[in-house]
Amino acid sequence: MNDVSFASLLTPEGRALLDEVRGTEPAQELAVATRLRREHPAELVSAALGQARLRQRAVAKFGAEDAERMYFTPNGVEQSTRTTVATHRARRFEELGVRSVADLCCGIGGDAIALARAGIRVLAVDRDPLTAVVARANADALGLADLIEVREADVTEVDTAPYDAVFVDPARRGGRGRIFDPEAYSPPLSWAIGTALAAPLAALKIAPGIPHEAIPAEAEAEWISDSGDVKEAVLWFGTEPGLVRATLLPGPRVLRGRGLPDPAVRPVGRYLYEPDGAAIRAHLVAEVAEELGGGLVDETIAYVTADELRPTPYATAYEITDQLPFGVKKLKALLRERGVGVLTVKKRGSAVEPEELRRKVKPQGPHAATVFLTRVAGAPTMLVGAPATPSTGGGPS
Repeated sequence: MNDVSFASLLTPEGRALLDEVRGTEPAQELAVATRLRREHPAELVSAALGQARLRQRAVAKFGAEDAERMYFTPNGVEQSTRTTVATHRARRFEELGVRSVADLCCGIGGDAIALARAGIRVLAVDRDPLTAVVARANADALGLADLIEVREADVTEVDTAPYDAVFVDPARRGGRGRIFDPEAYSPPLSWAIGTALAAPLAALKIAPGIPHEAIPAEAEAEWISDSGDVKEAVLWFGTEPGLVRATLLPGPRVLRGRGLPDPAVRPVGRYLYEPDGAAIRAHLVAEVAEELGGGLVDETIAYVTADELRPTPYATAYEITDQLPFGVKKLKALLRERGVGVLTVKKRGSAVEPEELRRKVKPQGPHAATVFLTRVAGAPTMLVGAPATPSTGGGPS
C-alpha cells in the first residue's frame, strides 16, 4: 500500500467500498474483486480488500468495534500496542497527573488513542509519511482529532519541553525482522533514555527480554502480561527509580519487587505453581514463592512447589500426582495406565520438544493430564498432574 492508494480509501467512494468489503473471507476475495472492478478502479478495490484483511487481523489487538473503523498498515498491525496494554499505560500517566504527552514513534496511533481517551492531549510523531497519515486518519475515525496532533517528523528533532511527559516506542524491527541490539533500534535506545531523563516524566517501551543489567538506575522497570502472555516491558522515569514490577492484565494485578533472595530448593510437594511470565521476566519468582509459602524445584528453574494450595493471581497451580525420572517408555506406560488421551506438555529446562514427546507416547483414552518436562534438583524429571480446581482444595484466582 502506498500513500496514493491509502488516500483513495479516505474518499467517499473509498469509505463506501470499505463498508461493502467488510468481513470478506479469503476464499471470496477473487470473486468479490472481479465484481467490484467492473464499477471501481482496480487499485482502489485492491486497497479496500487489503485494508479489510488488516482490519480482521487487528481485531485481536483493538477489538472489533475499533478495528472496523480504524486504518492499518501491515507493520502497524504487527507492531502496535494492544488496546488493553495501551489503556493500562494511559491510566498510569493519568494517575501521575499528566495532561499532555509527546508520543514519539507513534506508529498508527494505538497509544495516542488510549492517551486521548484518558483525556490527555497528545503530540503523535512518526517520520514515515504513510504511517503519519494513517495515524491522523485513526484519530479522525475515532473522534479524537481534537486531542491528537499528528506530526510527520524525525523524533530526534522534536521539542518535547512543552509536554508533561514523553512516551517513546523505538522501532525494534528492521527489514530483516526483529532487532536485538538496542543501539540498532530506531531511534537508538541510548537516545531514547537520554530523552526520557530530560523529561519531567517518561515511559520507554522496550523488548521484554532486555537484560536487567541494561536497565538504567534511574528507571522503574515494568513487565506487562495480558491473559498470561508477556506483551512488553516499559522503563518509567520520574516515578520510583530502581523499582521492578510485574503487571498482570486484565486487572491490573501488580507485583512489586522487594529485593528478596532466591527461594530455597525443596522437594516437589503436592502442588506445582507456574508463575506468570511477567513475574518471571521481572525476576520476581521469589516474591511469588514467598506468597505461596513454597520453594523452587531447581535453583535454575522458575517452577514453585508447595504442599498447600493458595489462591494467587501471579501463578497457575497444578496438583502433581507423579514424579518420574525422564523416560519416554515410563511416561507412555503411566499414561496408558491412567487412560490419558488429552496430554498437555509444558517444559522448562528441557531440550525435548512437546510435539515430539506427544507423538512418541501416543496418548489414548478419556482422561486428561499435564506433564512438566523439567529438572528437579539438577536431574531431568517428568512431573505429571492436572490444573488445580476447587475440587482439589480451591484453585488460584
